[in-house]
Amino acid sequence: MTGEDEKQGPERDLWAHAIERAGLGVWDADLQTGDCYYSPSWARMLGYAPGELPRDPDVWLALLHPDDREQAIASGDRHVAGLTERIDTEMRLRHKDGHWVWVLDRGGSVAWDAWGKPTRIVGVQTDITRRKQAEDRLAQINARLRLALDASGTGIWHHDFATRTSFWDARTHEIFGLPSGDGEVARDQWVSQLHPEDRQRAEREHTLPRKTGATAQLRYRMIRTDGEIRHLETLVRFVPEFGEEGQFVGTVQDITEACLREEELARAASHDRLTGLLNRSAFDAELARALEHVEDRPFAIYYLDLDYFKALNDVAGHATGDSALQMIGRIISQALPHDATAARLGGDEFAILAPLADGQEPSTLAQTILRAIAGTSFGENAGSPKLGASIGYALINDGSISQAEAVARADDACYAAKASGRNRCVAFGEGAAASTSGLTAARILSDTIDGMEDDRLLLFGQQIHILGLPWSRSHRCEVLARLQDRNGRLIPPGAFIPAAERFGMASRLDRWIVRNALQRYGHAMRGPGDLVLGFNLSAQTLSVPGLWEFVDREVEASHAAHSNLVFEITETAAVTNFQAAERFVHAARERNCRVSLDDFGSGLSSFDYLRRFPVDSIKINGDFVENLAGSAFDQAVVRAITDIAKAIGLTVVAEKIEDGDTQALLKNLGIRYGQGFFLHRPEPLDAIMVQLQESRARM
Repeated sequence: MTGEDEKQGPERDLWAHAIERAGLGVWDADLQTGDCYYSPSWARMLGYAPGELPRDPDVWLALLHPDDREQAIASGDRHVAGLTERIDTEMRLRHKDGHWVWVLDRGGSVAWDAWGKPTRIVGVQTDITRRKQAEDRLAQINARLRLALDASGTGIWHHDFATRTSFWDARTHEIFGLPSGDGEVARDQWVSQLHPEDRQRAEREHTLPRKTGATAQLRYRMIRTDGEIRHLETLVRFVPEFGEEGQFVGTVQDITEACLREEELARAASHDRLTGLLNRSAFDAELARALEHVEDRPFAIYYLDLDYFKALNDVAGHATGDSALQMIGRIISQALPHDATAARLGGDEFAILAPLADGQEPSTLAQTILRAIAGTSFGENAGSPKLGASIGYALINDGSISQAEAVARADDACYAAKASGRNRCVAFGEGAAASTSGLTAARILSDTIDGMEDDRLLLFGQQIHILGLPWSRSHRCEVLARLQDRNGRLIPPGAFIPAAERFGMASRLDRWIVRNALQRYGHAMRGPGDLVLGFNLSAQTLSVPGLWEFVDREVEASHAAHSNLVFEITETAAVTNFQAAERFVHAARERNCRVSLDDFGSGLSSFDYLRRFPVDSIKINGDFVENLAGSAFDQAVVRAITDIAKAIGLTVVAEKIEDGDTQALLKNLGIRYGQGFFLHRPEPLDAIMVQLQESRARM
């Protein structure tokens, strides 16, 4: 051994030790002899002990994954041919226990013949299995992320503060209407497409994360390159670790459809579905705002009530009635000054608020509407009265006036217009047409509201009997209300209920009655054979959002059964809002509540309701019952109604039974239930409960 060999020996040992500690597998191929040396560390990397693998120069090919064979051999061939500086490829080799080991194979020529062709190649293989597994997991995460982003329509972007460049992915390009593809965009691209009305706010909110460090969420409108306006939502976060000065990273999503749905829901909450005008609650809010500024900006309030609308509904049908209401809504909208508002208060009643303009008569607006209605065909049949309108209006310039009084004045004038011949307008306080009916109604309504709070609104009831049997066999009762004035006198429902309806408080009254009845008597309404209470509901109540949530909540709190509640709706209520009534009936049946159609036979469309509404029972209008014994016509009507009801499985209740002869006649006609003064006069529900307890005690 030469001195040089002695010097290289320790160095070779050092390199061998380093390779061993690094876990590298070394191979050394002699291209002239075809031999290939594999280091012990290479064998151990694949789970084999030294000498356990056969001494075959091509042993690596036997262990090579079939899918990697072509590229691995090609990498070596290209290097031997002089096409690449080194061998550099990734491949899988089978471990002794059967799993695959990913290795990075790198090597190169170390000896050449006289013609420059490689005669010896040396290389190392590194176990990169963990790295490949991490890459696979990252690829899966990225794939799931991209799938989620694609499914949600979300784009990704970032902005580098040092270079002042922005990069948008393909989805972001698409959202903004730019040609598809990832890449850098113009420096002012985002700002240039912001909607002018949103630009200042959006730019300010966009920069906040750099100051606060929090993620900002902003919504704004953008104008696409094709001119379409879209609503976007962006999440922005500042990442100081990215770049020299940090970066904004963020997402962007087109939320136009969601925003439009929100706008539609907001509009639905404040607008009448049929006419597009404001609804009652939104009108009340507008009136409250107008009264706050009335000293500086006096206004006129108009109350419009259609003439002969019920006749149109009965003769021509509900579809024609709905179409007429829509046309009236358009007529009013087209006649309005730019700063006026209009509402459908319910049924065929409308209201308008219009600021007073110098030099313009308030009656001009009313006359314009009346002329337009007179010149429009609403689908009336020949011989039926022409649809018209009566309009009353009041000038409001006093800040001390209440909302109820303001409406009452216009409503009072509207009554005066009807009384003086219809199809005309009357101002509040005009000559002999003036009256105090509206103001009286407003005072009654105020007293009714106070009565709810100080126990002067009383719950009465009238029993419903199985004809010929005591009440203990039915336990059914219709809930009634009586208002006691401050002097102790009872005010009949014919006074305070119409007042509540005129001023949009009928729903509040109905809910008070339902809530208090269930709170006091729900314990006696828990199942078959128990007390069954019937509640009259107004047209306004049928249209109230959240009505069934209220009913379900009160039923649950009182432990009553849904099946022990009967809701009575009149034909008038159904005509006022046919769709709302239809939805109500279906929701009641889903909960196993009972529904009764009250005053049946009062209109020409009575039998049409039976086809459209899956009710449980009908109450024959008392006008056909009170003179039944002496009227062959009334008997024929009652018999026809009863036959049809039985054919479709409905229970029939007769109202206004005033004597024994009428009861006997009704029973002979096949009617099972009845109510009226002959059977029971209305009395406080507390007294009826005492009778219920006594009847149970006798059982």
